[in-house]
Amino acid sequence: MFWLQFISKFIKVMRAGASPAQIAGGFSLGLLTGLMPFMTLQSALIFCILFLINVNLSAATFATFVAGFGAFLLDPIFHSLGFYVLTGIPALQGAWTALYNMPVAPLTRFNNTVVMGSFLSGLLLFVPAFYGMKKLVVAYRSGLEEKIKKWKVVQAITGSKLWQWYENIRDWRP
Repeated sequence: MFWLQFISKFIKVMRAGASPAQIAGGFSLGLLTGLMPFMTLQSALIFCILFLINVNLSAATFATFVAGFGAFLLDPIFHSLGFYVLTGIPALQGAWTALYNMPVAPLTRFNNTVVMGSFLSGLLLFVPAFYGMKKLVVAYRSGLEEKIKKWKVVQAITGSKLWQWYENIRDWRP
């Protein structure tokens, strides 16, 4: 049931009155947050940014949740990237040492290879995710929704007893 509700809410976000840029901004920031381990200073800063700027929080929540599940699978890649950046580039060794000796910088946990790799990966994916999601929202609103409703898989799901039961209890309030 949770998954049906989760997908249903995301589809509502795609149809919502928010601009495609707001949805894409929320999705991109959520992706960045979801890829990183949670208890870091940069995660807290991104959460503050999410609430300070005008982005769609539902899209951010969806992206954080999905990216958080996918990040576990990508941890070996994040480790390799972070290890290379932290140890494989001799010119940065002095910068890492100076940063570690600063009072607040260790709260970012930048010296953890997975944190460093996931943060860099999130930064690299931020702009493509923004523009990709913006195009997806525009395409969905301009006719993709009707094409998706005609898919046999979607018709099978929406025609099932489970879906009908879900629609009956979705809006029920005691």
